[in-house]
Amino acid sequence: DGNALIPAYKSASSRSPPHNQVVDMAQSVPPGDIATQPGTKIVFNAPYDDKHTYHIKVTNSSARRIGWAFKTTNMKRLGVDPAAGVLDPKENALIAVSCDAFAYGQEDTNNDRVTIEWTNTPDGAAKQFRREWFQGDGMVRRKNLPIEYNP
Repeated sequence: DGNALIPAYKSASSRSPPHNQVVDMAQSVPPGDIATQPGTKIVFNAPYDDKHTYHIKVTNSSARRIGWAFKTTNMKRLGVDPAAGVLDPKENALIAVSCDAFAYGQEDTNNDRVTIEWTNTPDGAAKQFRREWFQGDGMVRRKNLPIEYNP
């Protein structure tokens, strides 16, 4: 429906299963917490005439397997690798966030951030990331990590 908000809880009676898909128990439970290191923001330091790469550690602190995906506000300047994946409980992943060379002070960097979204994977699903997990009725959580550029 074109709106990116997290779907509200629906009562079981009003909830119709997506086409050819059973309503999955794991996806009807809100996803638990994840931890990121760094926890609140990513800092890049000048000079910006070369590519910078910063590593983020993402840990699944919940009791269920999750699927996760990163988004950035500026695809041209910011890259994330890997951009999506699956983590078992207590498992972690190291993610490289890169910032391409750019003209600092001549481009708007105020709203730059990376966002990680995560959701419980359906019970019995293979440990392979699927975009569809984020498109059904399952709850999706997100965490924003603003990017700070030091001159």
